[in-house]
Amino acid sequence: MYDKILTSPLDQFRILPIFQFNLGFLDLSFTNSALTLFLALGSFLSIAYLIIYPALYLTKADGIFLVPNNRWFLLIENLYLVITSLLFDNVGIKGEVYFPFLFVIFVFVLQSNLIGLIPYSFTATSHIIVTFSLSLIVFIGVNIVGINIHRIHFLNLFLPSGTALPLAFLLVPLEIVSFLSKPISLSVRLFANMMAGHTLLKVIAGFAWSMMKGGGLLFLAHILPLAVLFILVGLELGVAIIQAYVFTVLACIYLNDSINLH
Repeated sequence: MYDKILTSPLDQFRILPIFQFNLGFLDLSFTNSALTLFLALGSFLSIAYLIIYPALYLTKADGIFLVPNNRWFLLIENLYLVITSLLFDNVGIKGEVYFPFLFVIFVFVLQSNLIGLIPYSFTATSHIIVTFSLSLIVFIGVNIVGINIHRIHFLNLFLPSGTALPLAFLLVPLEIVSFLSKPISLSVRLFANMMAGHTLLKVIAGFAWSMMKGGGLLFLAHILPLAVLFILVGLELGVAIIQAYVFTVLACIYLNDSINLH
């Protein structure tokens, strides 16, 4: 089946129905994209419940303490420290209350990126509609926070303090354009990196497969593109982690702009 479908490097990004269901003019089919999103949403909770929770035991000594006894808990603890550090470095103590939101964003993007590295899986974050939806959630959320804190003074975001009045006619339109471009740049950055990396992997893999089928010296020479493919897979793993980190950093920066203005 996959030999017929994945004939082009871009065919791996096709959304294919797993269970088809139509309700009138609405197509409510369950697709490979929906499956990946559900896996990304539920995999972290499953790991926490099935692996991390049983690894904890309670001790009573002047109270109740959770004591980890395996490395899985240390992994979650390191993730906690990374997101906490991002919040305090970019937002300060005021950003502490928004930790759960940013932690979920980071884990969801990271899980979606990593699932896409599994052979014959689907990379949800390689679709602009998914990354733009995430970016729009962040964009609307941080603006609601800013408006709730500053009310009408939130409009000061478009006019930096100390700006001369003649320059306001130039700076305000520029600030508005910059403000509205935030969700676009945030979504395109993640989408473009994931799509480009997976396309390159497919091109190299297809090239190696063609050399293998050629036989003779070409069969022996296919080891070279396979070695390059092995290196690129490691590089793509790093990109998947870095892009989740960058997405969260930019979300923290946008949150800081809304809370502290200029």
